[in-house]
Amino acid sequence: MFRFHPRAGASALTLGFALSTLTSWAEAQTTLPSVTVDAPQAARAKPARSKPKTRAVAARRPARPLAPLAVAAAGRAQRITPSAARDGLNQGPAGQTQTTIDRSQFDNRPSFSVADVLRDSPGISIKQGNGPRDFGISIRGSNARNGFGIRNLVIFDDGFPVTQPDGLSRSDLIDPHAYGAIDVVRGPSSALYGNYATGGALNFRTRPGGTIDGVEYGVDGGSFGYLNNYLAAGKKVGNFEGSLFASDARGDGYIGNSWFNTQTVNFLGTLQVTPDDRFTFKLINNDLTARLPIRSSLNQFYQNPFQQGCTTGATAAPGCGAVSLFNNGFNGTKSTETAVQAGLGRDDHRTIVGGRWEHDFDNTTTWRNQFVFDDRNINQPTGSTSALGDYPSYNFMSDLTKRGELFGMDSTTMVGGWYNTLTTTGTTWNVSPAGNATLGLPQSSLYQSTTNYGVRAREEIKLVPSVTAIAGIGWETTTLNGVNTALSYPVINNPAIVGATVTQAAPVFTNTAPEFALIYKPDNEWQLRARVATGYGTPQVSNLFVLPNGSSGNNTSLKTQTNLGYDLGADWSPNKSVKVSATAFYEFFNNELVSQATPVAGITYTFNAPRSEHRGVELAAQWGFYQGWRLTAAYTYLDEVYTDYTESISGFTFNRVGNKIPGVSPNELTTRLGYDQPSGPLQGLGGFVEVQWKDGFYMDNANLLKAPGYELVNLNVHYTTDLISDYFRSLNLYFEVRNVFDRTYIASANNIANSVTAAGVQNPASILANSTNSIYAGSPRAFVAGMKIAFK
Repeated sequence: MFRFHPRAGASALTLGFALSTLTSWAEAQTTLPSVTVDAPQAARAKPARSKPKTRAVAARRPARPLAPLAVAAAGRAQRITPSAARDGLNQGPAGQTQTTIDRSQFDNRPSFSVADVLRDSPGISIKQGNGPRDFGISIRGSNARNGFGIRNLVIFDDGFPVTQPDGLSRSDLIDPHAYGAIDVVRGPSSALYGNYATGGALNFRTRPGGTIDGVEYGVDGGSFGYLNNYLAAGKKVGNFEGSLFASDARGDGYIGNSWFNTQTVNFLGTLQVTPDDRFTFKLINNDLTARLPIRSSLNQFYQNPFQQGCTTGATAAPGCGAVSLFNNGFNGTKSTETAVQAGLGRDDHRTIVGGRWEHDFDNTTTWRNQFVFDDRNINQPTGSTSALGDYPSYNFMSDLTKRGELFGMDSTTMVGGWYNTLTTTGTTWNVSPAGNATLGLPQSSLYQSTTNYGVRAREEIKLVPSVTAIAGIGWETTTLNGVNTALSYPVINNPAIVGATVTQAAPVFTNTAPEFALIYKPDNEWQLRARVATGYGTPQVSNLFVLPNGSSGNNTSLKTQTNLGYDLGADWSPNKSVKVSATAFYEFFNNELVSQATPVAGITYTFNAPRSEHRGVELAAQWGFYQGWRLTAAYTYLDEVYTDYTESISGFTFNRVGNKIPGVSPNELTTRLGYDQPSGPLQGLGGFVEVQWKDGFYMDNANLLKAPGYELVNLNVHYTTDLISDYFRSLNLYFEVRNVFDRTYIASANNIANSVTAAGVQNPASILANSTNSIYAGSPRAFVAGMKIAFK
């Protein structure tokens, strides 16, 4: 049975009707030629109308993913179109350290979230967030220091930005079953992607409708009440190609008070209106209802990692998290309640609508205009307070891409500009102890607006057949405007007397980001890369009004963080069975924005560390060493330290120079050994064993308390076969055991604040281990099975 939330069901039916209508319309258009967008266009003359082709019974072979610009074949006859070149800037920009995770790497496993697939790329680190599919995604440690959501990188879905103008991204709307490939672009990238791209970018690519060519239905289910029904439909007919994905996922969760129910719809449609004009429409909708546990201290994690026996505060077992709530909902005496008792959770809705128009002036020049409306509506009683608000944003981008010659050398030039804005007022309410996240009186309200506008230019030129040079620059102005009103109720049990403290800020930041890269490809086996680039990220308005103790106040002196990074890399592929990529990087940060937890659950404090250095090594390898056997590995080494930072605590100062930046694991490895039967009666049967290793890391600026590392082992068996039928195309079955040895481990540990005694002595690790609002445990041993059937 395929279950849908009413909103998601309505969206799916509406999109299904739209897809059917547009397909019928496209079939009726007999005056327009069928055009392949990514194919080279030799001439603009309209070809003669061709006869309809008879549909083959055999399944189509999936389309090969678009090759990055850096490996595009040389020679004029093999040039890609300017439209495809522009797409490549979101997928694999030349000179950039980049990994593409193809669907074949996760199609035979129950991929619940981005955590199950992004670990296949080096440089990526994942931590559990506030919800079932809400994860903190970090590139080179960029987001490991943030308390919630995704910061310091920019995310796209089919080239449409899903990072809002204030720099916040959430992964709730990402169901990996929807995607055909995921591009991971690493290193400072603001010259190309603008504000917040200090760590890089991610581009999630749904499957084109022609690749699906029919309907697919799948279902995953397993431990802790997990069930995910999903559907994919797609078609390419004449000048129209469209794909629709919809899923309904729910589960009880493995931690107390962590059940969830979430629906996702993702639609992409492209219409070739004329030989020179293409329109693309994008829609993403996600509805999330979830309960949320309270983050633990390290000692609570050791006592009760999965928050069991935490029904009420009065009867709570040792190690249960709790919140302190005003009995009357605004002041006076308080009661202590658990997450279950208080009804903590999230009820969020996200809708993204985008449109893109591409116009080809000729065979060498394409003009692209893109508009995105992104509305994030939240209701989040995550602790003693609840955040409510609607966050609509608008994003417009326009650019011109030209492929041709410059001084007799092959050249790709891109120039463009953008404007995006978000304006809203959000309110924070006190949660009362009446249960079911009942609201008391408001605690504060925040008016905020963020506006970014800028221009960018980029040039790629092939100096000689083996050497390509890339230069780019971006300029951007960011205007923040915030008015924070902190409310107080000075008279006990009298809500009529209200005090208000108003703090305002309207900073303007102007940033410039250049980059330069060289690619040397001496032969078909080797590619060498060198790059120097810059990134920048401005504070968010909400950062300007939170003090270290979690209360509202003046934190308006925050500055833009900037980084200058150097990359040296090599890619080696001597044959189809062996691929190795290695990159060393060194990045220098100024005014790095670092977040740490406060005593108020769900509230983080942000500060600038004047100078810090990030350096590391990224390795990726795959080896098909015998028929059917394959070994893959993705390894990251990070060494990130403060080089200029003095911290003040209760009037006492402490030098943090040389200390490791908290939240950053120095070593992470994902390796997989798999086998798939290549022929014979058991063809399509396979399996793999996977090992994940995450090293321990410091949780505080003083480097006194460490979150322990872990090693996990996962086992998978799967079977894929083509079906000989008039209706069915293929069948995919899989079964997976995760965390085979039932290891208890930390899936997320937010940074904690150091504290001092009255004499100014820093409290030791034994005291810091009692700091709450930090840790979520990872899943114990789990069994998940799934199947997917494709219809013609």
